[in-house]
Amino acid sequence: MKLIHSTLAVAALATLTPSMPLMAQAAPLSVPAGEYVLEKTHASLTWKINHMGLSYYTARFTSFDSTINLDPKTPTNSTVSVTIDPRSVKTDFPFPEKEDFDKVLGTDEKWLAGDKHPEIRFVSTGIRRTGPNSGQITGDLSFRGVTKPVTLAATWNGAIEHPFRKKPVFGVSAKGTIKRSEFGMTNYIPMIGDEVFTEPEKVIELADGEPGPTPLVVPAPTVLEGQRRRRPGGRPHLTGGHL
Repeated sequence: MKLIHSTLAVAALATLTPSMPLMAQAAPLSVPAGEYVLEKTHASLTWKINHMGLSYYTARFTSFDSTINLDPKTPTNSTVSVTIDPRSVKTDFPFPEKEDFDKVLGTDEKWLAGDKHPEIRFVSTGIRRTGPNSGQITGDLSFRGVTKPVTLAATWNGAIEHPFRKKPVFGVSAKGTIKRSEFGMTNYIPMIGDEVFTEPEKVIELADGEPGPTPLVVPAPTVLEGQRRRRPGGRPHLTGGHL
C-alpha cells in the first residue's frame, strides 16, 4: 500500500534531502563544502495513500539514510542520495496480536518486497531552483527492482546561528509523489490508490571537509537546532535539531 521516497529525499528525500533546500538557494551558501549525512535523531520519512476514497492511510519508514555532497558556491551542482529499508515500515496497526501487519507490508512481494529487494534508493540527477526558498530535485528511484525518474519539491526552511550554542543550524522539507503501479505494485488499485505521497523532513550533519564561515542565512518560519563539534581527527561535525 505504499512506498518510498524520496525521498527523498528522500527522500528522501528527501531526501533528501537536506541538500534539497541548499540547492534551492540562489546565492552561495555560507556553509562548508563537503559530504553531509543524515542526523538520524531528527529526521522523518512519512508516506500516505488514498484508502477507498475515504481517507489517506499514513505510515512511515524508520530506517533510512541520506548523503549530500554540497557545493556551497554553486548549490545546483550538489548531489543527493537516499537509501531506505522497506522492512522498517511502521503503520501503528492496532491489532498486532492478530497480525504483524508491518512485516506483511515490508516483506510480502505484493507490497514492498523487502526481503527480495532490501533497499529503496534515490540518487539525484539534477537540481533546479524554483523560488527564493524552493527547488526541484530530480533523480532515479530504484524500488522493487525497477528504476524510474522522480521529482521532489524541496523547501529551504531557514538557517540561523543558534542563540545559545552560537553555532549554525538549518532545516529542509520535501514532498514527492510516485505511482506504485510503475514499480510493479498493482494490488487493490483503485480501491487503494495508485499514487503514494512522501514527505521527508531532515536534518544533516557535516561528515567531512574543513570548517567554513558561520552560516547566518535568511531565516524562514521553520528552523533547525544544532551544534558543531569536532570528531576524532579534527573533522568538523554539524548536528541538527528538528527540521
